[in-house]
Formats: sequence, structure tokens, C-alpha cells
Amino acid sequence: MWWVAPQNVASIAVARRLGMHRDGALRERYLHRGTRYDAEVWSLFAPEWLDEQGGDRVFTEGTRGRLQETLLDRARRDGRIAAAALVGSTASGRQDRWSDIDLALRVGANVDRDAVVADRTDLMRREHSAVDHLDVIRADTLYRVFLRADTLQVDISFWPFDRFRPTGPRFVLVFGEALDGDVAPPAPATRLVGWTWLHALHARPAIGPGRIWQAEHMIGGMREHVIALACLRHDLATVQGRGVDDLPRAVTAPLAATLVRSPDPAEVHRAFAATCALLVDEVALVDEAVAARVGPVLEELVGSAAPDATRHPRGS
Repeated sequence: MWWVAPQNVASIAVARRLGMHRDGALRERYLHRGTRYDAEVWSLFAPEWLDEQGGDRVFTEGTRGRLQETLLDRARRDGRIAAAALVGSTASGRQDRWSDIDLALRVGANVDRDAVVADRTDLMRREHSAVDHLDVIRADTLYRVFLRADTLQVDISFWPFDRFRPTGPRFVLVFGEALDGDVAPPAPATRLVGWTWLHALHARPAIGPGRIWQAEHMIGGMREHVIALACLRHDLATVQGRGVDDLPRAVTAPLAATLVRSPDPAEVHRAFAATCALLVDEVALVDEAVAARVGPVLEELVGSAAPDATRHPRGS
């Protein structure tokens, strides 16, 4: 157990480097030269220490939970950060063994966000074993995704003060205040349909000449958007396959036929045909008129994309 005065920044830094966690504070705990001072209590239990000594091994749920609390505590004590929230699976109550950490930070008004981001990045590398990071920018928000040596993913988003608000149901405010929610609607079905036939158009010129891996990539994109259409219809998450495993088996079973099982051109064409057929079926459940217009075109794509189509054109 580690006792330290709140103003003793150097001693607190040592506690953090040792992997300790702040348990709380005792107000006016001790008397010094006629003045009473608060005392913070930091500690680290043996199982926690063993987890932290794991080096490059895979993280544990305990390690993840303690790191999340540490990051939130540091954010709460940073005067430049006005609010913080949990997002993702933690906020929705669906965190599992392999879930990551998702934190959203509201950077204070008139605060240099770049400086805050740089400090958080230095903290992750210096104290929390981050080996690399990836930046994703959406509108004015920076999402910095960290990879730790123990394979844990840590997502920290840095929001402008006047933009910090829930954008979906998975948002739990930890401290501070957030603006009123502005939940973004999922992509409309018509847009998903358009992306699917666009992938089909790009798959065709790859199948005929035997550009197998490009064709497989495009078929995978078609499948992704067909799944998104089904998820949208069942009111499930439409991005990154997050809702697919919650779809009824009657919906997911036909997806097996869309998988490319070998790099043989005939097999790639078979998977392409199956994906196009599944797309037409899914579109018909959303808009029969669109299915009636798109279906014949997809059939023509399948026929003209056959591996021998360039050598034996249809009708010759």
C-alpha cells in the first residue's frame, strides 16, 4: 500500500509506473506544521502484479478492467478534459473476453487538442505498453486506436468541446457533461444496394481474365453489404459484421454458398453467382421494384463473367 499527498506529483508518478491504482483519498489524514493534509491511498494486489508482469502475453479481463479505470482516473484529473464516456461493448453491457477498451474524451473549450492527444499517446507508450497506433478521423473527431504488447486494443476518441454527444445507444457518461444525443441513422437500404452492385461490376472484369484474388476481394465486399442489408432489416448493427451472428439461421445459412472455397476460376464464378442471387433475394424483401430492375442486370453480369465468356461470348 502506498500513501501519498495529492500534491506530490513525483511520488504519484512512481506509483503509476509500478502499476498501482488509486483506491481513494482520506481527507485531512495527517498533520504537518499545524496544517492538516489529505492523503491518497494507492495499492497493487499480488494477482494484479502478476498480470502486469505478463509482458507480451495475452491480456486478461482483469488487466483490461484496471487499465480502463486508470485511464479514466487520469482523464478525470486532467483539467484539459471536460468529460469522458464509455462507448462500444462496455457501454452496452456486452463486453466479453476479447472486448477492447473504448473511451470518448471531451476536450475542454479553448484547449490545444493536439497537446492532449500527444500527452495521451506518450502515456500509452511509456506506461501502458502501446507498440503502435492508428488514427481514424470522422468529421472533427480523432479516434486514436492503440495496440498494446499484450494484444489489447485501446480506442480513445478526442472530441471537440462543442461536438461531444452520444451518436448511438452505446454511450455511458462517466464524468462531466455531454450535449444532447444526435444518433446517426444507419446507411439507407438503397445505398447498401448500390454499393453491392458496384462491387459486382468490379468483380466481373477480374473473374474472366483469372484475376482471382481481386475477384475474391470484390465478392467479399458484395457479401459484406448483403449482410448489412439483412442486419438493417432485422434492426441489428450494420457495420463491421457486428450484427451478423444475431441474425436468424435461416438468413445466415445461405451465406455459406457465397464463400470462395478455392482459387479455381470456376469456383470463384460459382461464389459470384451465389452472391448475386442472394443480393436479389435480399433486395426483394426491401423493395420489389428495385429488385425487378437490378435482378436482370445482375444475371447478365453473372453470365458475362464466366471464366470462358471471353473465349465463347454468349450467342456465338
